[in-house]
Amino acid sequence: MAFRSFALSQLTSLVRRATLRESDLAPKYEKVHNFKVHTFRGPHWCEYCANFMWGLIAQGVKCADCGLNVHKQCSKVVPNDCQPDLRHVKKVYSCDLTTLVKAHNTKRPMVVDMCIQEIEARGLQSEGLYRISGFSELIEDVKLAFDRDGEKADISSSAYEDINIITGALKLYFRELPIPLITYDAYPRFIETAKITDPEKRLESLHEALKLLPPAHCETLRYLMAHLKRVTQYEKENLMSSENLGIVFGPTLMRAPELDAMTALNDIRYQRLVVETLITNEDVLF
Repeated sequence: MAFRSFALSQLTSLVRRATLRESDLAPKYEKVHNFKVHTFRGPHWCEYCANFMWGLIAQGVKCADCGLNVHKQCSKVVPNDCQPDLRHVKKVYSCDLTTLVKAHNTKRPMVVDMCIQEIEARGLQSEGLYRISGFSELIEDVKLAFDRDGEKADISSSAYEDINIITGALKLYFRELPIPLITYDAYPRFIETAKITDPEKRLESLHEALKLLPPAHCETLRYLMAHLKRVTQYEKENLMSSENLGIVFGPTLMRAPELDAMTALNDIRYQRLVVETLITNEDVLF
């Protein structure tokens, strides 16, 4: 009887989980701890091995994102289970993407969702969308609003009538990521895919390259590419093709990892091609 009751409760749980909307599912992104050498006031014990932290200064390390305190040696074996705390993560811009989404328990950075929703609500037919720049002072205002108020930031038309302010704020968010949306580690693979001339082989290679991205980065890229695809559907009005958007977003989403100036310059055309291909084929790549 007890087993039957247990089985029934498990089945009910499975049904309940299966009926949850996608937006209700909490993301399970893995994240490494952001340990910094720390001097503790008063006695402190390591939260990993539970042993005392000796010394008068720099007794151990503290995770800047979740506050975990451990010995320096223990930090090398702590699992990648950092759960960022909003008390420690106090900004939106210039914050590591995975750190931000875990701190806010969202699938994507709220700045990306909010800006895209605003742009799609009132800007898809705006000529030169993403190409035309808004006033830099007002874009900075939007950035400060997100850093200060998070998801409560007001980016409506009553606050910022010019949609180019919102597109500028979104591009600025991606430019200021400490690790680009297409990460430094994955960058060489993406550039190599753009050099493949055969369209089918390029798509296959790009599909494999996407697997190199951290889950939060890949999900954000998927959402952005689906949005940019919708932008191209209004090309007659906004004059923005996938090629034009590739020119705008290539250097915004991809940054060369410490390459010399000439190589970085040569990579610009491949960055454009990567983004253009992602937009055009977003329905089959993600």
